[in-house]
Amino acid sequence: MTGAYALLRVRGRMHVKDYTTYAMRVMGLTRKNHCTLLPEDVQSKRMIFKAKDYITWGAVDEKTVVRLIRERGRVAGDKKLTDSYVKENSKFKDIPSFAQAVAKGEARLKDVKGLKHYFRLNPPKKGFERKGIKVPYKMGGAIGDRADKMGLLLERMI
Repeated sequence: MTGAYALLRVRGRMHVKDYTTYAMRVMGLTRKNHCTLLPEDVQSKRMIFKAKDYITWGAVDEKTVVRLIRERGRVAGDKKLTDSYVKENSKFKDIPSFAQAVAKGEARLKDVKGLKHYFRLNPPKKGFERKGIKVPYKMGGAIGDRADKMGLLLERMI
């Protein structure tokens, strides 16, 4: 494994095919502006392909993953994730070491017991790209593969 993808649901729930709904539910993207982190592997790429018309994704760096987990990570009861919780409920000593393992693709969000496997984000400051949420990113829209520019969008949403 080489790293991690950040996946973000851009579009809502209306007129979505069943297999696409199922793939997004498995990934934890049940609502608009939900984000999750998955390792770069064949299974993730297959699920991304099923939901490609409703999500945007891209590689993320360690700094963005640390900030995302620290500020938006939640446990049962909608409580913030803390270093002590990570130490008690996983093999990692704190949030930065856990985030580093996730960013490298060596760990998953489910490795910390009780951690929700999605992040609820705000809509992006200054909105999505100018051509809208139904147009691919390479054509000036919001959906599709962002490659290494995913961190810029997440920074505007955290």
